Amino acid sequence: MAAHDDSPAPARRGRPGYDREQVLRVAVTVFNEQGYDATSISDLAAKLGLTKSALYHHFESKSAILALALDDALDALEAVVDEAEAAHTEASERLRSIVRGAVRVLTAKLPSVTLLLRVRGNSEVELAALDRRRVFDQRVTAIVREAQREGLIRDDISAAVATRLLFGMINSVVEWYRPGGAVDPAELGEDVLRVTLDGLQSR
Repeated sequence: MAAHDDSPAPARRGRPGYDREQVLRVAVTVFNEQGYDATSISDLAAKLGLTKSALYHHFESKSAILALALDDALDALEAVVDEAEAAHTEASERLRSIVRGAVRVLTAKLPSVTLLLRVRGNSEVELAALDRRRVFDQRVTAIVREAQREGLIRDDISAAVATRLLFGMINSVVEWYRPGGAVDPAELGEDVLRVTLDGLQSR
């Protein structure tokens, strides 16, 4: 009977493997650090320690990575509006739900939302994302306008301007929020409400 060998197996050599989600996460980080246009497939492959052919195994192109990252952010933001519309009959409550939800999305998906806010329409993928952002803004503006008609939000400022000011504050979160830091994401949503919507209430 052969003696049993209890010695440890030799360590596996070679580059670490990545799944599609890990490749996406690293790519978004690099896009945010260097800029999408300034980042090449070679840059991404080098960052991951992969060959370009191995990277193409996960994604067919750089634009495919960008599209998935932007969809991740936009799908989550659109779901916030969908959920608010389904849950609340009063526009003011829908708006409060959207603010809380948008802050939650920004803090939970900080890298992909940061990338979304930086696109400038230099490609078909970016133009499509900008179109979806425009529709999102229009949906929120309609809710703001409805809240004004209800008399719950002051109407001496246009609904479009109010929406831009509101999301200007929300979107600024990507510039300074750090996951795991002192700021609690749930409390941050309430802080934004106190600073913005409470100030927009009709007197």
